[in-house]
Amino acid sequence: MKFRFLTLCFLVGFTTQIFAQTAVRTKQFNLENGLAIQGYDPVAYFTQNKAIEGNKQFSANFEGATYRFVSAANKDLFLKEPKKYEPQYGGWCAYAMGATGEKVEIDPETFKILNGKLYLFYHSWANNTLPKWNKDEVNLKSKADKSWMNIFH
Repeated sequence: MKFRFLTLCFLVGFTTQIFAQTAVRTKQFNLENGLAIQGYDPVAYFTQNKAIEGNKQFSANFEGATYRFVSAANKDLFLKEPKKYEPQYGGWCAYAMGATGEKVEIDPETFKILNGKLYLFYHSWANNTLPKWNKDEVNLKSKADKSWMNIFH
């Protein structure tokens, strides 16, 4: 009886933690009506080294964020290791996170894979933040990591 009670307490606590984590992710991540990376396939950045829009038919939800994929195979890869493919800093601009600690929109076609992680950047006709990031990557990444920890904890 005591074992069942302890197991129940653990499950309730674990479930509450998952719901709380999902709520924080939903609030802090760069999502448009729950959709991450503006519908681009997070796996394609790694497997094809380019930004490719996903297909609504191949969608998966992970902890409050919906991702789209170009194929069932990419969806399956993601579901096996979602943390491996999710963009850093909740999908916000890595440069802005490092330079000012702010959540700034991204251009999903401006990205970088660094040490097996996906970083996204703001890019408009007048301002591409990826070259700025590249000029001071070590410093900006360190600052971005700290800024994101303050936002997402």
